Amino acid sequence: MTADFLIVGGGIAGLSAASRLARHGKVIVVEAEAALGYHSSGRSVSFSHYGIGNAAVRGLTAWSRPFFEQQPEGFCETPISRKMRSLYFADEGSEAALDALAVAMGGFTDAVEPVGAEAMRRMVPILRTGPGGALRGLLDPTGLKLDAEAILQAFARAVRACGSEVLTGKRIERIERRGADWTVATASGESWSAPILIDAAGSWADRIAALAGVRPLGLQPKRRTIIVIDPPAGTEVASWPFTHSVAGDFYMLPEAGQLLVSPADEVEDDPGDAQPGDYDIALAADRLEHYTNLEVRRISHRRAGLRSFVADRTPTAGFDGGAPGFFWLLGQGGYGLQTAPAMAALVESLVIGSAWPDGLEALGVGPAQILPDRLRTFPGPLVES
Repeated sequence: MTADFLIVGGGIAGLSAASRLARHGKVIVVEAEAALGYHSSGRSVSFSHYGIGNAAVRGLTAWSRPFFEQQPEGFCETPISRKMRSLYFADEGSEAALDALAVAMGGFTDAVEPVGAEAMRRMVPILRTGPGGALRGLLDPTGLKLDAEAILQAFARAVRACGSEVLTGKRIERIERRGADWTVATASGESWSAPILIDAAGSWADRIAALAGVRPLGLQPKRRTIIVIDPPAGTEVASWPFTHSVAGDFYMLPEAGQLLVSPADEVEDDPGDAQPGDYDIALAADRLEHYTNLEVRRISHRRAGLRSFVADRTPTAGFDGGAPGFFWLLGQGGYGLQTAPAMAALVESLVIGSAWPDGLEALGVGPAQILPDRLRTFPGPLVES
């Protein structure tokens, strides 16, 4: 089967890009797993905020915000986001990091406000405050909790509505360049061809590149663990903010009457079905008991997911300089959902050859920050093919 654009990977990156490209030609999205967004997009805490990533990530987030705040008409029958405040706190030794975060976030929103120990305790009653605990914080009222599953399925519907295809359970085993086309094939012999092959395979992106004979970019998959616990009996947590240690070793947020807790770990791992280790689970519980007065007696659920980064930790998109028609779309880290609308728009501009998305450069995101060629000389890890 032939198409104009072939996308390997049915996570948020591949599906959002496909929804834009389907306006210009036939798209086929090929996903290895039976479910869309199985490994990363579906295991994210699914939040949009300015407290994560570098300046380019914040710029991509800012450009994407209107999509989530006023979702396009007909995109999804249910709301894809709801407001949830974010709280970032500093204890002794991390106050300078809080000040730096305030400056970084202030470049994109003027809504962030400093809060003291008493205000933090009112917002999150279990948070340890004062000496030995949270001393001061930043409150961002602009946070958005995103519905990852609804967003993934809505993008898939948009692709199909244009006459393009989203295929699941199709694991790619071979990739060949035949004339002007790239052809991908499964072990069972199914194959698809297109002149443009977009590698949006998440943590597997370098492996897909290697199958195509393209030199990998040095992607670094990192495992993150989340545990789910019950709050204190009789406690209503729905109004609690997404609470982060500015030291980067803890976060907690309410969901469906429970608390999601993570040590914000980044454990090097291989691409695969990430599972939480005993140490990672214990670390999450330890961080919760360190920063709050809650004792962990039972963990109702645990999960892990992969977050993949390139060396400069900026999402990457663009044609490979040494492989005609091979397009990279990788390195979304933990911010793939919140930056997806911007990344999809710039993928469209780079593939179709149209103008860079209006307003994106004003937010500090131009081709120089996104194109993959920058990584060939970046002084970080690089995997040799």
